[in-house]
Amino acid sequence: MRYIIVTLISAIVLTSCGGDKNKSVEDIIASKDLSSMRQKKAELDASAQEISAQLKQLEQQIKTLDPQEKIPLITTFTAKETQFNHFVELQGNVSTKQNVVITAEYGGVLTKVYVKEGQKVRKGQALAKIDDGGLSQQLAQVKIQTDLAKTTFERQKRLWDQKIGSEIQYLQAKSTYEAQEQMVSQLQQQVGKTIVRAPFSGTIDDVITEQGTVVAPGQSQLFRIVNLNDMYIETDVPERYVADITPGKEVKVNFPVLGKDVDAKVRQAGNFINPANRTFKVEVAFPNKDATIKPNLTAKLRINDYTNNKAILIPQSIISENAEGQQYVYTVADKNGEKAKAKRTIIETGKTQGDDIEVLSGIADGEEIIEEGARSVKDGQDVKILELEITN
Repeated sequence: MRYIIVTLISAIVLTSCGGDKNKSVEDIIASKDLSSMRQKKAELDASAQEISAQLKQLEQQIKTLDPQEKIPLITTFTAKETQFNHFVELQGNVSTKQNVVITAEYGGVLTKVYVKEGQKVRKGQALAKIDDGGLSQQLAQVKIQTDLAKTTFERQKRLWDQKIGSEIQYLQAKSTYEAQEQMVSQLQQQVGKTIVRAPFSGTIDDVITEQGTVVAPGQSQLFRIVNLNDMYIETDVPERYVADITPGKEVKVNFPVLGKDVDAKVRQAGNFINPANRTFKVEVAFPNKDATIKPNLTAKLRINDYTNNKAILIPQSIISENAEGQQYVYTVADKNGEKAKAKRTIIETGKTQGDDIEVLSGIADGEEIIEEGARSVKDGQDVKILELEITN
């Protein structure tokens, strides 16, 4: 058949070049005769159109007469068991339990500020001093009175131990001494409130109130202190995942603004379902050694809610559905070299991840599945398998 096509093309070309037309294209171009060139181009265009039409007729006749031309060409892949991790994609915000605004516990003038913004401080370190309004002098006086009460009590006790004096004198001395001790303790606590101390180690993020300002207890904000070491991400998870997302589950965290990815784990999963949006809280702890991640930063989370160590995954694009709503794919049967038959196989599918879907039943490990051409074949139809070359 190919010999007939070649012979036909040669005959047409020779016919088109007879007589004065036997000149070659090179000769006509060399003559620089515009009229001849246009005439030659028109002849070649007509010949090309005629050849194209005849080739189409031949191709159609070949397909009709040659049964091999009717066999669909397909590609296949082999189903293999692999680990399948499904992830729930959510969005969360970075938080820290050590992000505190320190307020005054005592009223008075802020006489000293010992720190500045950006300074690292230790737990218990003095940050500022509030004028105590004479409370220190009062404490000193009470301590002197306490020392006297202590001496009186000790002498009265010795006498009482020797059965000298009355019991009431001993009890009065003891009561006076204990009352003085309690008064000293109360005043010491009051004086202690005039020294503003760091509740935990961290960084002074903001000095809110300047030195010399009058502050009120429980109202005046003095400093913001932040610790970026113990950070976590909080997100709301739909209630349908309450049994799947538990402490210890792996999480892939992405910070779009920073272009940074972090591997983390679920630290805590809430036990309360919010009735307003049917979600529960989840905390994801993560390392922040370089302190680049800040509170309230937005994060994208991919939380592992399902794992199958022996899953079979196939592309979603090759799955079809019949009138009964059953899903099916075509597998290869009766394979003999590159020839085989297409077999319709009913399957049950599970979770999806990207372009792949998990097959729960219907496909076994090692089974050959039709990929390219899957939607153009029929059950029991002969097919020809193309071997795709893999290039590096």
